[in-house]
Parts: sequence; structure tokens; C-alpha cells
Amino acid sequence: MSGLVGSAVRALKESAVWRSLFRQPYPTTSRTRALAVMNNVFLHLHPVRVKRHAVRYTYTFCLGGISFFLFLALTVTGLYLMFFYVPSVSRAYQDIQAISASVAFGDFVRNMHRWAAHLMVLTVFLHMMRVFYHGAYKPPREFNWVVGVILLFLTLGLSFTGYLLPWDQIAFWAVTVGSQMATYVPLVSSEFGFILLGGVAVGQETLLRFYVLHVIALPLIAAIFMIVHFWRIRKDGGISGPV
Repeated sequence: MSGLVGSAVRALKESAVWRSLFRQPYPTTSRTRALAVMNNVFLHLHPVRVKRHAVRYTYTFCLGGISFFLFLALTVTGLYLMFFYVPSVSRAYQDIQAISASVAFGDFVRNMHRWAAHLMVLTVFLHMMRVFYHGAYKPPREFNWVVGVILLFLTLGLSFTGYLLPWDQIAFWAVTVGSQMATYVPLVSSEFGFILLGGVAVGQETLLRFYVLHVIALPLIAAIFMIVHFWRIRKDGGISGPV
């Protein structure tokens, strides 16, 4: 029996399927270990060496990592809330009330989502302040600084679009005021306001637009920029050193 199992394992390792999954042999030398790291995306993302200042908590306060963790928490809790919410002016407020009163762990998950959103805005802002204070925007990291600024605006956009979804009086008038402010954008003021609202006033079209932006467009764009952000940190030599 053991001989048959051994033969089956050897045949599997010699097959094209095995070679397509594991292109390098088990790393036993310095060269094969280096190839294993370079050919594996997860191992490649993890640095081989970390600078001493980068692991000191008081240097970064882990603000970037906390922001990313909050983004993951928002994604998980948001997916759970999507099962019980319909972006309709006739149902949105009732769905929010049902989530808080009738759905299992609904009130807990909704509050976790809300507080994580507030904290993410705060931690991203503090992260930008820390990077600016340490001069990490200077060459060769200026491109990653621009990516970080874009991520800050995406975070604010996620917070703003999610504010309308409960469809209560506070959300309705806050978005009304915010969208009116957006119409003062130079050159594209009227077009931008119409595209944002889907009309001349906050209504069903606005709620649907904000819902799509909040759950699909902005999270996807933010995830892409986060990947670029993390990649540039590795390519620029890790966490920037003290100035």
C-alpha cells in the first residue's frame, strides 16, 4: 500500500500540473531560496530585512497598518450589511432600522462599520501628517506621496458617499449642503453637480449613485492604489528613515 502511495506521489511530482504549480524545487540552497522569494508574490511582499527605526512603534505608530486594517474591517462589515440593505428612498431608512432591531448582530456590525469609517479618516490623516513631519515625501518617494494624497481623498469620498445611505434627515441635508459646495468646483461646476446628484436635487438617483460609488467604485479604486502604495514602499527601500 505504501509503495502505491509513493508511486502516485512521484508520478504527481513529475506531471505537468505539479510543475505548473511549483516551478522551483524545494529551496535548499541560497540560489533556490532567492528564486522562491522572487517568484512568490506573498514572500516578495515581505521584506528580507527591516530597518531598526521601522520596527520602533513610536516612529510610525503603525498608522498606515491601522488604516489598512480598518479598510479590511469596513469591507467585511460592509459586505454583511449589503445583504439587508436596498438603495431605495422608500426602503433605505426602514432597512437601516431593521438592521439595528431585527438582524442578528446587525446593530453591532453597523456601529463597527460606522466607527471604523470615522477612525479610518482620522488614522489616514494622522498618517499623512507623520509622513510629512518625517520628510518621507522627498525624493525618491515623491510618487508615493502623490499616491497617498489620492488615497486620502478616496477615504474622504468613501466617508461622504456612505453618509447618505441611511437616508435620514441628518444624512439628507448634510449631502445636500455638501453637493452644493461641490458645484463650486472651477470649470466643471454645473456638470459635476449634475453627475453627482443625478439631477438637480437629492433623490433616488443620488442615492443609487452614492451606493454604487460607496460599495463598488471607490473601494476598488482605493484597493488598486493601496497595492501601488505598498509596492512603492518596498521599491523605495522600506519605511523612510529619520530626517
